[in-house]
Amino acid sequence: MIKVHHLNNSRSQRILWLLEELAAPYEIVKYQRDATTNLAPPELKAIHPLGKSPVIEDDGKVIAESGAIIDYLATKHGGGKLAVAQSDPAWVDYLHWMHFAEGSAMLPLMLSLYTGRLGEAGAPLQPRITSEIANHLSYMNEHMKGRDFLVANRFTAADVQNSFTLEAANAFGRLGDYPDLARYLTAMQAREPYRRALEKGGVYAFGPRD
Repeated sequence: MIKVHHLNNSRSQRILWLLEELAAPYEIVKYQRDATTNLAPPELKAIHPLGKSPVIEDDGKVIAESGAIIDYLATKHGGGKLAVAQSDPAWVDYLHWMHFAEGSAMLPLMLSLYTGRLGEAGAPLQPRITSEIANHLSYMNEHMKGRDFLVANRFTAADVQNSFTLEAANAFGRLGDYPDLARYLTAMQAREPYRRALEKGGVYAFGPRD
């Protein structure tokens, strides 16, 4: 059975969501962030050297990195139903959005979080960081006009992969100027498998505001 090493308030919540969408059996091993530092506990290093979540175990393999995990699960345990085949004209778009979430969009959001903790020392960097956040969110918002899903007008693993990016942006108060992204995020969070994953994963600070 798939084992998910799940850290509270982290990217691993989207792995639980994907597994619910796939109706794949899995078990959860829960970890809690340090209340002072907000860092993952050292126990995660016993699972993978990076000491981060998400990490899954399946068939004797330990797999880290959200994109790799999502691609692996959608291919192996989903029969490809939430992936896009190379023969599909939408495959390149699928690859783009699968890599966009962590390769582009999350970096300025994380930089905003970290430099914000520096106070005045980080202030000179904020204009550039804010500009990059706006650049990525504007790009996504424009893409979502008239669409319900990121790729080929159907729900795919790319929607799951990008969920944390939008949830983080929303938590940081960044979605107010992007109504199509706000609409899209609300629709994703209303999916029944998403709600089941929330119940199983526990308290999630980036979840729906209802």
